Amino acid sequence: MEAVVFEKFRDLVYDTSGISLGPNKVALLTARIGKRMRLLGVSTHIEYYNRILSDESGIEIRELLNAISTNVTHFFREDRHFDFLANIVKERSAQPNKSLRIWCAASSTGEEPYTIGMTILQNSINPLKAEIIASDISTRVLQVAKKGIYRDQDVRDIPKPILKRFFQQGVGRAAAYYRVKSELRDMVEFKQINLSTPPFPVNGPVDIIFCRNVMIYFNEELKRKLVESFHSLLSPNGFLIVGLAESLTGKAKGFVNVEPSVYRKMA
Repeated sequence: MEAVVFEKFRDLVYDTSGISLGPNKVALLTARIGKRMRLLGVSTHIEYYNRILSDESGIEIRELLNAISTNVTHFFREDRHFDFLANIVKERSAQPNKSLRIWCAASSTGEEPYTIGMTILQNSINPLKAEIIASDISTRVLQVAKKGIYRDQDVRDIPKPILKRFFQQGVGRAAAYYRVKSELRDMVEFKQINLSTPPFPVNGPVDIIFCRNVMIYFNEELKRKLVESFHSLLSPNGFLIVGLAESLTGKAKGFVNVEPSVYRKMA
């Protein structure tokens, strides 16, 4: 891909998603859009770029964002966050008539919001009215998440008793697949949300926001705006949880750090 064309794609991706493609991502972008170009019968990168700009339906820009979005996830990833959540659930559910609203802001293929749901159901002392909003910019991964069907290698790290409670194993040719049971699936509402374009279609207040391993793709200005938006949506003393490799240093106005990668909104 020519450098001038890469810069056009780079600006387009940033303007529409907030994702900042570094100059070392030329090969990645070329590989990611190749399949779509072949499907459309487009032979040059600039032709595909112009096709995206001229597509009034919005389908092609969505396909581009689906292609370049990185979706690395698995059940109980960075499990210390779910230990933290389990303690919140126990405390909240010990009180009568309590509820819990959680926004999983980068749900990918569903492993994270379903892990949140399992943690809630496993640790509730009394029935707890819980709502999980799960969003992603990629419509492709959201389709996978809504189906809630995973391969046996995807669920291998889930403890057997938890797997049996919340997943139904297929039979016959489908024996290598597991489907999330309705008890868990019904807790989660999936929706497409672009984190670079606040305000978001999420009604506050929200008690906990998971936004893990996402802001590493954003520049400093967008990170600051995103954290400010999260702050406005959180309830007093609500929590923002980011990835273990991320930090809100210099962007955490209105938050106090309670443990690594977990921040509490100051009341």
